[in-house]
Amino acid sequence: MSERLAVLAQYLLPKQALTRLAGRLAGAEAGALTTRVIRWFVGRYGVNMSEAANPDIAAYKSFNEFFTRPLKEGARELAAADFVCPVDGAISQFGAIERDQIFQAKGHRYSTAALLGGDRELAARFDNGAFATLYLSPRDYHRIHMPCAGRLLRMIHVPGELFSVNPTTARGVPGLFARNERVVCVFEPESPEIRGPFVLTLVGATIVGSMATVWHGIVNPPRPGVVREWRYDEQQIVLKQGEEMGRFLLGSTVVMLFPKDSLAFHPDWAPARAVRMGEAMGAAGGH
Repeated sequence: MSERLAVLAQYLLPKQALTRLAGRLAGAEAGALTTRVIRWFVGRYGVNMSEAANPDIAAYKSFNEFFTRPLKEGARELAAADFVCPVDGAISQFGAIERDQIFQAKGHRYSTAALLGGDRELAARFDNGAFATLYLSPRDYHRIHMPCAGRLLRMIHVPGELFSVNPTTARGVPGLFARNERVVCVFEPESPEIRGPFVLTLVGATIVGSMATVWHGIVNPPRPGVVREWRYDEQQIVLKQGEEMGRFLLGSTVVMLFPKDSLAFHPDWAPARAVRMGEAMGAAGGH
């Protein structure tokens, strides 16, 4: 199938209904059937179970429990860097935000305000800053960790579409990451040497049953169809570098935003390069 037809099909699919169904199935505890599905998935996508805290496929009661499995102690070491990669996955795109425009793929850009649910005041904090878009494939570890230590300020759930977020769709759907459902998490760095704030945006996709954070639990569902916001100004929710901050129940994408002159990316970073949680992402400072 050509890329154009693959993208067209996504416009026609009942994505919300498929996602609700997938969420119910992934949460079902079906005994031997669940184990067979997990075993097929591991073989189909080449999941490395030797890294899991529990490598026994039969031990997982539901597909969601398997999909959000923790890693065993020592499976990921944190680099000695100001910023570390928050996920296992692949670099979709990264670099400078041009005024307020984020590069998605050739011929496609979207604004920081659109990504952040229309909050132009927050978006202005990232004018001419830096961004990184990281894609998590089905085989990847699906917990999200902190690139640097930070204090939680806000969380915003933005309703939207549920297109796939694979590279083909990113090339074919304009403004993909600002159209899909997403959870925007805003942090202030703990280190005075790092300029803030910074944002981790968890972007939903077709059959992504839900997204969760460690301080809130499952954010969606519910899906009321309106922007929801939580503020944490009066609370001291501080997460260390490398600490888990959230997870996807079925895979997706993380988009990070940083202010101007706050991050210089590691020279090894390049589009399409595979990355692992904890590896060096960059140093504090400008481009």
